[in-house]
Amino acid sequence: MALPHASSGQVVRISREAAESLSQFSSIALAKTEQLELIRMTVPAGRVLPEHAVRGQITLQCLEGEVSFDAHGRTTILRAGELLYLEGGAPHSLQANADSLLLLTILLPD
Repeated sequence: MALPHASSGQVVRISREAAESLSQFSSIALAKTEQLELIRMTVPAGRVLPEHAVRGQITLQCLEGEVSFDAHGRTTILRAGELLYLEGGAPHSLQANADSLLLLTILLPD
């Protein structure tokens, strides 16, 4: 069953609840419009998201944990409190170095 997306002005919790484990993969669309999509992801240590590309520009914010992000022929380590920008269409992949909580923002092209 799909969860409803946030409505305009609605507060959405993105941080982890005290009892929530990051050891299971999950991807939850928090909000989606014609121009924007916000996704909260939990990625357990060792999990790999294989190379893919997204048409729109993205930002990936690490809220907890650490991930290795491969794009443009290099690997970047993204740690809690850091944000990465990627141009639309750029192939990329990700591996969680630790149980991680991420916020993905996609700017959807026209």
